[in-house]
Amino acid sequence: MQKLCIFVFMIIFSYIGWYLGSLIGGFMSAFFVSGALSLIGVWAGWKVHLRYLD
Repeated sequence: MQKLCIFVFMIIFSYIGWYLGSLIGGFMSAFFVSGALSLIGVWAGWKVHLRYLD
C-alpha cells in the first residue's frame, strides 16, 4: 500500500508541476518543475501513508 500511495502522490504532484512549469516558461521549465514537485510528491505520499494508513 505504501508504494501505491507514493506512486499516486508522485503522479499528481508531477502533473501539477508540469502545468505550473508550462505557465512559467517552455518545455525545460515544465520539466524541471515537474521533477522537483514529483520528489515532493514522493515525500507527501510517504507521510500520508505513515500517518493515515499504517
